[in-house]
Amino acid sequence: MTQISTEIIWLRSEQDFLGNRYSRRHVMRFDGGAEVAGSSSPHIVPVPMSDPTAVDPEEAFVASLSSCHMLWFLAIAAQRKFCVDSYHDAAEGIMENNADRKMVMSVVTLRPAVTFSGVQLPTRAQIDQLHHRAHEECFIANSVKSEIRIAPVYGDAV
Repeated sequence: MTQISTEIIWLRSEQDFLGNRYSRRHVMRFDGGAEVAGSSSPHIVPVPMSDPTAVDPEEAFVASLSSCHMLWFLAIAAQRKFCVDSYHDAAEGIMENNADRKMVMSVVTLRPAVTFSGVQLPTRAQIDQLHHRAHEECFIANSVKSEIRIAPVYGDAV
C-alpha cells in the first residue's frame, strides 16, 4: 500500500461567503513541495469568483490521466530499448450529464505524439502496443469510470 498526500488551502478573508460572492481560488500543495494555484472552472463558476489562470479540478483530472499514461509509456519503451526523444500529449476531456443526470467526465482522449531515435525504431504496431500496455498499467486509468481513448499522433518518422 502507498499513501498519497496533498493539501488544499483556501481562506475566505473578507469575502461575502453567504452571498455566494467568494473566490474559489486556492492552493494545491503536493508532498514534494510544489504549489499550484487552483480554482473552479470559469465554465462552471463565472469570473471573478473563478480564476481562469489557475488549474481547475477537471483540468487536473485530464492532466493526471495524461501524465500517468506518459510515465508508463516511457518506462515500457525504455524496457524494450526504444529511445524516446520527445512526448507531447494534447489531451482532452468531455464533460456531460450521465444517465442519472449527474455531470461527469465521460470521455478523456489522449493524443500522444512521440518521437524516437536510435538504431531500433518501433513500428506503428509496436507503438500501439506500447500505448495499450501503458493504458493497462496506468494507476489513474484503472481508478476511474470515464472512457479513456488513446489516439496516437504519428509523424513522418514512424
